[in-house]
Amino acid sequence: MAGVFSQTTLEQIRAANDIVEVIGAYLPLKRRGANFVALCPFHKEKTPSFHVHPQRQIFHCFGCHKGGDVFTFVQEIEHLTFPEAVRRLAERAGIPLAWDQDDAARATRQLKERLYDLLEQITRRWQNVLANEAAGQPAREYLARRGVPEEMIRLFRLGAAPMAWDDTVNWARSKGFDLELVEQAGLIVRREDGSGYYDRFRGRLIFPICDEQGRVVAFSGRVLEAEAPTAKYINSPDTPLFNKGRIFYGLDKTKRAILDAGFAVICEGQLDLIACYQAGVQNVVAPLGTAFTSNHARLLRRYVQEAVLCFDSDEAGQKAMVRALDPLLEAGMVVRVAVVPAPDDPDSYIRTHGSEAFRALVAAAQDFFEYHLKQLCRRYDLNTDRGRLAIVEGMAEAVLKTDNALLIETHARKTAHVLGVSPDAVLSEFRRHGRNRVEPATPETIQTHAGPPAPAAPPPLEEWLLRLLLTNEAAVEWVAEHLSPDWLQHEGVRRAVQMRLQLHRERRWTGVADLIQTLPEPALQSLVSACAVDDRPLPQPARQLRDVTLRLRNAHLDRQIRDRTRRLAQPGIPESERLACLQEIQQLRAQKLTDLPLPANLIE
Repeated sequence: MAGVFSQTTLEQIRAANDIVEVIGAYLPLKRRGANFVALCPFHKEKTPSFHVHPQRQIFHCFGCHKGGDVFTFVQEIEHLTFPEAVRRLAERAGIPLAWDQDDAARATRQLKERLYDLLEQITRRWQNVLANEAAGQPAREYLARRGVPEEMIRLFRLGAAPMAWDDTVNWARSKGFDLELVEQAGLIVRREDGSGYYDRFRGRLIFPICDEQGRVVAFSGRVLEAEAPTAKYINSPDTPLFNKGRIFYGLDKTKRAILDAGFAVICEGQLDLIACYQAGVQNVVAPLGTAFTSNHARLLRRYVQEAVLCFDSDEAGQKAMVRALDPLLEAGMVVRVAVVPAPDDPDSYIRTHGSEAFRALVAAAQDFFEYHLKQLCRRYDLNTDRGRLAIVEGMAEAVLKTDNALLIETHARKTAHVLGVSPDAVLSEFRRHGRNRVEPATPETIQTHAGPPAPAAPPPLEEWLLRLLLTNEAAVEWVAEHLSPDWLQHEGVRRAVQMRLQLHRERRWTGVADLIQTLPEPALQSLVSACAVDDRPLPQPARQLRDVTLRLRNAHLDRQIRDRTRRLAQPGIPESERLACLQEIQQLRAQKLTDLPLPANLIE
C-alpha cells in the first residue's frame, strides 16, 4: 500500500502529524478517558461512535467501521489517493519527499508552485476590479440583474477582467512575473507575429476554477454583452494544473454537502451552480462547458453512487443530459432527472419560482429511464408501428448500457405496459438490440448500488486474541511459539495475526498504525483499528491467553477429527485408508490432552 514511499519516510511523516491534531482540525474532538470521541464525519449519527486513540495514532468508528491511521483519515475525509494524502501530510509537516528530489520532479513541482501563486494573485486582482474599480461596473450590474448576492460573490471569489488587451500583461510585468509563465497559466496569448502578448480574458465576468483542495487552477470568463460577437464563455486552456475534462466547477465548495446528501446534482453552468447553492441545494457540481466525460463520472463516483441531472430545458440541454448517461452508467452510478420546465434553466427557475420550489423539483427527480421513456413517447407516435418500434429501440439502446439484468427486465415491462404489448415481446426486442444476450434476472446477476456489506464479525475468541496481540507486546513472543494461524477460522483475523507475527520475527514492528498501512483491504484495516482502539481492560491476560489458545487449538483439532470421522463413514473405503484415519484420530485426541505453559512475561 505504501507504494513508492519508503517505510522510513512514512514513519517520519506519521510521527510529525499527530492524529489528534490532524483530525481535530476537521472535527470537534472530546476527551473520553485515554481516547477522544466525535460524531463520525463518514456517516450520520446522533451519538459519537468515532474514536481516536492518541497512543496508537489510529482512529475507528464503531458505527460505519471505517478505521486506520492518519494517512487513512486524510484519504477518506479529502477523497485523496494514498500518494496524495502522503504529500498533503508531508507538506503540513515540512518534510520533503524523496520522489520529489530528482531534477525533473523538482522542476515540475516548482513550476506548479509558481503557477498556483500566479493564479491566486490574479484572482485577487480580478476580485478587486469587480468590487472597487470602474472597470468592474458592467460585471456588477450584470450580477445585480441575475440576483447574485454579495455573499455568493465572495464565497465563489467572482471577479471582473477589464475590457483591455493588455491589462493582465501589464499587471504581470508590474508584479515581476515572467510572461512565459503567465502564458503557461493560460492568462495571456502570444501574438502570431511574435511581437508580444495579449490578454485572454477581456471584459468578462470571471469565475475562478478550483481543484478539490480549493486552489485556483484556471478561470472561466462570461461575456457581459448579450449580443457580443464572441463565445458566451471561454475557459482557460489545458495547463500543468488544469484539464477541463477532469474537473468540476464548485466541487471544492460542495463536496461535503454531496457526501451528506448521498447524491450529486449535476447542472450545466457556473451561474446555475451558484443559484442552486444559494437556494439550499448545495450538493451540486457543474462540468466546464464541455461534454460530460468518463473522468467526470469517476471523480463523482469517489463521493457518491447517485447523480441527479438538472440540465437546461432547451434541446441542447436535453441532448447533453442523454450524453452524460453513458459515462455515469459506466462508473456504476444510479441516474435520476430533475425536469426544469421550459423555457427555464435552474437559475431562472429559482429566480422566478423561489428556492423551495426548486428544492421540491430536485426531491421529485425521477428515474432516468422512466424520464427517457416519456420523452420517447412524446417524440414518436404510439399509434404507428414505426413509432412503437422506435420507442422500443430507444429504450433498448439506453437500458442495455447498464448491463444489469434486473433493470433491463424492469424497464422492458414498463415499456410493454405503455405500448400495451407483452413484456416478453419487448424483452425479446431488447435482447435483439443488445450485443450480448440478456440473461433473466437472478440473485447472482442482480447488481445493486448499495455500498459493500459490513465485514463479518470474527468469533469472540479470535477477536480477543488479535486485540491482545495489538495492544500487548509481551504476548507476541509466546503466541509466536505456541499458536498456529491455521487454527483461526476468520480470514481477516488470520491474515492480521500472520502479519503481526511476521513483523515480530523480522523485528520490524513499529506500531498498529504501521501495520494498518501494510494491509491492502479497507475491511481488514477496519478490523485491526477496531481491535486496537478498544481499551476495555483485559483481566488476567496470561491465564486468558493460555485458555484462549487452548480452545482455539482444540477446536481446530475437533474439526480435523470430524473430517477423519466423515471419511471413515464413506462406503467402500480401503482398509489401509481406514486404519490410517483411525490412527490419525487417536493422535489428534492425544494432542488435545497436552497442556500449554502459562505465559511468564504477562502481568496478571
